Amino acid sequence: MGKVLNEEPIALGEGLLHHDEGVDLMPANIELSGMEVSLVNAMSREKILKQYLDGVKRQYDYVLLDCMPSLGMLTVDVLAAADSDPIPVQAQYLPAKGLEQLLQTINNLRRQINPKLKIDGILLTMVDSCTNCAKEISALLRDTYGSKLKVFDVEIPHSVRAAEISTEGKSIFAHDPKGKVAEAYRELTKEVLKIEKQRQKHKSEQLR
Repeated sequence: MGKVLNEEPIALGEGLLHHDEGVDLMPANIELSGMEVSLVNAMSREKILKQYLDGVKRQYDYVLLDCMPSLGMLTVDVLAAADSDPIPVQAQYLPAKGLEQLLQTINNLRRQINPKLKIDGILLTMVDSCTNCAKEISALLRDTYGSKLKVFDVEIPHSVRAAEISTEGKSIFAHDPKGKVAEAYRELTKEVLKIEKQRQKHKSEQLR
């Protein structure tokens, strides 16, 4: 993003890590926090990330953008570049409380910057099914938003095994392939692909 801002050339594959499991990764580091300051006075600041992605996305089937839990400029840049947005929400009170503000930000961004942005749905994550709090938050979100937005059927459970994958440098499918988190993500993948298939079908029907 810094090179896009400074109009410097970006070499093919620069900044990418090629993982054995068949995905490319572009991890962030502490320097990314300084980028938010640089974006404040930039021209077309909401589309800096989009400018980079437009040049590389043809090399991939899917590009997944992971945001920090913030509504700052970096998150706005991600939403401006995205085609669709599954919204992960921890099954806890404060994350659920912040969901309304995030949805308002997304609606504003769709009106002003990225009208093509779709909301895939709300995904409950780190769900501890043994606690009443998680059950209550899950039920509350489904009751509150279920009539307006899709709330994914699958919920990603809380798991110590999932927390280990960062130090292992592996995905959950390699680290604990038969575990409950891996199974949940498989089901989520099926749901997301089903949504995409329905969108493509709808788009084809409109072109006829």
